Amino acid sequence: MKKFFLGLLDWIYKKKCYFCGRSTECVKMCSECYDEMEHLPIRVNRIIDGKKVYCAGVYEKNLQKLIRGLKYHNQRDLAYYLAKFMAEYWENITDDKDFQIVPVPIFEKRRKQRKYNHMDLVAEELAKLTGFNYNPDIIKRIKNTKPQYNLKKLQRTENLKNAFEVDKSKLKQGEILIIDDICTTGSTFEEMIAEFKKSNIDNIVCLAATTPFGD
Repeated sequence: MKKFFLGLLDWIYKKKCYFCGRSTECVKMCSECYDEMEHLPIRVNRIIDGKKVYCAGVYEKNLQKLIRGLKYHNQRDLAYYLAKFMAEYWENITDDKDFQIVPVPIFEKRRKQRKYNHMDLVAEELAKLTGFNYNPDIIKRIKNTKPQYNLKKLQRTENLKNAFEVDKSKLKQGEILIIDDICTTGSTFEEMIAEFKKSNIDNIVCLAATTPFGD
């Protein structure tokens, strides 16, 4: 009888795919919807202050819905799928395991309001998938910046000025791998790189899950 009721509960609360609504695989993102997400060609997307920036995909369709669900709609289980997408792209760049993953931080007040930083969740999953160190503590956001999406390049740069602070005592083994969800103008990466360099930390590479621009 117990098994019957447990089975009934599993059936009632069976997970549906957040993207297509089917429950065939009982997962948050089914394999068919995941496979619809396409990686960009393996290349450097841009150079910021001498540091390479890679972008894994284009911010559209399922990738866009994934990020928005994770970031704004409390769909925390989606962090695994974004991390997997980034890991599959990254493994074609290098098989070096000597990295420490640094997620772009958010201001503490905003984190408390949202209850989590979505890039922390992605970084944790990415560390599990890659074997890299996870290091969210080496850099903090000390300025409550405005959302970047409505700002132009110069406004973004000014908005992020003096927004970050590095704690060099938290440095771990490996090259710094800064990760973010979207790279538009690169202003966030640029300001973080500059802050790291003030602490004489120069071994840095950046990876964004998406960019608004195609190949």
